[in-house]
Amino acid sequence: MTQETELPATSNDGLRGRRALVTGGASGIGFACAQALAQAGAAVTIADRDEQAAREAAARLGGNAWAVDLSQTESLEQCSVETDILVNNAGIQRVAAIDEFDPGAWRLIHRLMLEAPFLLIRAALPGMRERGFGRIINISSIHGLRASAFKSAYVSAKHGLEGLSKVTALEGAEHGITSNCINPGYVRTALVEQQIADQAKLHQIPESQVVQKILLTEAAIKRLVEPEEVASLVAWLSSSSAGMVTGASYTMDGGWSAR
Repeated sequence: MTQETELPATSNDGLRGRRALVTGGASGIGFACAQALAQAGAAVTIADRDEQAAREAAARLGGNAWAVDLSQTESLEQCSVETDILVNNAGIQRVAAIDEFDPGAWRLIHRLMLEAPFLLIRAALPGMRERGFGRIINISSIHGLRASAFKSAYVSAKHGLEGLSKVTALEGAEHGITSNCINPGYVRTALVEQQIADQAKLHQIPESQVVQKILLTEAAIKRLVEPEEVASLVAWLSSSSAGMVTGASYTMDGGWSAR
């Protein structure tokens, strides 16, 4: 009988020497992205409102933590961000009809998911231009391309992020800076799980039916996206192999947008 030995995992060091900043990086899609970038050799900074979670996530990856509430956008106006790769991922969700939507919550979503990415891009661009390299990756959503009822704030913020990403692509092109969006469908994260009770109430169905009857109704592939699937695309878009990819929106929606 031949004894099988487990080979050591090999690491892809294609991003060695690069620095990456991932917002909302302590959990969910953000942590999966940070992990993929670290495995590719990048020095990763985890930006998250939860300081303890950010420190713990950074320690797991041998990176740095930045405790920051990105919804407090005035504090970002004068900051300088020295990074080669910026992943704008932080986000929240509120589900309500337009006439019942709290205006304060609507503005909060736009500060966090549109204004903060603008300010971070603004802060990162000078250094990227100086070094002649930059990768800006905006975690958008299928809701950056399609609309769903009861999500006026989220949908409009993601549509705005799509436009910001394209303008950034045009302004950064001659300096070796790319800017792209990733547009997943529903991803298996706490953010999606928190929506289930709200969706059940709005649609007057049991929570057990929300995933199949509401979340996956438009998708051809009837499952949630895994965070690691999003992260794999982030890692590729960050690499030198994706130097000609800019101003794009990559759907990862199980066929939702094919309809």
